[in-house]
Amino acid sequence: MTRPNHDRYATRESLLELLSDDDTAKVSNAESAPLSEGDEYIDLTEIPKGVQRADGVPIDLGHALPRKAVAEATWRSLMKRMALSHTM
Repeated sequence: MTRPNHDRYATRESLLELLSDDDTAKVSNAESAPLSEGDEYIDLTEIPKGVQRADGVPIDLGHALPRKAVAEATWRSLMKRMALSHTM
């Protein structure tokens, strides 16, 4: 595995580790419902882009962490982890 791919997967895994069982269940359920325009999410295939907002274009929810599907404390932890990954 190349270094950029390793870093990308390590960052993705470090974010997923922050999810509680309840968060994971809600994210899984959210995959069946589209995001509304303006909903915030993290695209796990495009983590360097940071938090994105749904703009009406269909999103592959199998690779997304919608803000509305996780607890607020989890979202704050995700933001901290993403900020740390950008400084490393």
